[in-house]
Amino acid sequence: MMKHAVTRTTTGLTIALFSAMAEAESRIDRQTETAVPRAQNLYGIGVGVLPKTSGSDEYRVLALPIINANYGDRFFINALQAGVWLLDSDDQRVRFGLSAEAKFGWDASKGDRTRGMHDRDFSIFVGPLLRWQTDYGTFNAQWTTDASGNSNGQQVQLQYIKSLVRAPQLRLNGVIGATWNNQKFNDYYFGVDSSEATASRPVYRAGSGVEWQAGVNGMMPAFKDHSLLFGAFVTRLSNAQHNSPITETRIQPMAYVGYSIPF
Repeated sequence: MMKHAVTRTTTGLTIALFSAMAEAESRIDRQTETAVPRAQNLYGIGVGVLPKTSGSDEYRVLALPIINANYGDRFFINALQAGVWLLDSDDQRVRFGLSAEAKFGWDASKGDRTRGMHDRDFSIFVGPLLRWQTDYGTFNAQWTTDASGNSNGQQVQLQYIKSLVRAPQLRLNGVIGATWNNQKFNDYYFGVDSSEATASRPVYRAGSGVEWQAGVNGMMPAFKDHSLLFGAFVTRLSNAQHNSPITETRIQPMAYVGYSIPF
């Protein structure tokens, strides 16, 4: 009888343990796993509107890939960012990994204040990423460096994602964040060297600084379970960026809309 009692007790503890793990997993806010509300793997294409050059008050339109996917709950792609999770807490609320993220450059001939300067090239920034999902939203912390060698710059980003609407017809996330850019990053994108200087565009060496971001990202159902994705946010440039002779406005908006299909 003692043996049967021990067996029943062990079985009960095992069931309780797995139930607790399942309950913890169910409490993870998957909608805020990424800035774009997370539901399932999505693939599509969209159109983005962003400033023509650093600090520009004019805009350009770009075709953008829309991918929001996880593979084996280990590899991920989220818009212009891709990476791999290396370490997890027991409940998977805290995750540590590595990511690579694309940064757009610009064509100097497209801006009134940058015409005659050198173009700024498209770059890939890589580095470690820490994610903490809570019942109140998701916190991300990331450090990246320019692996392309264009700017040799570095960034440190802190981000908070909060679910605002969670309904069958609309999912909406709010995002706020701050990004510290080092001197090399800012000087590449906002600086003016001696070969680029003119009477109206003096030499400028940009220092480091913190820029602030806020915005929303949404998803709504479309034809045959497909999804319409959209988002808009603004960035407030740091003093080092705003004081550049090529900057026309401190507030830099960006928006996108896209259509995706699930897989």
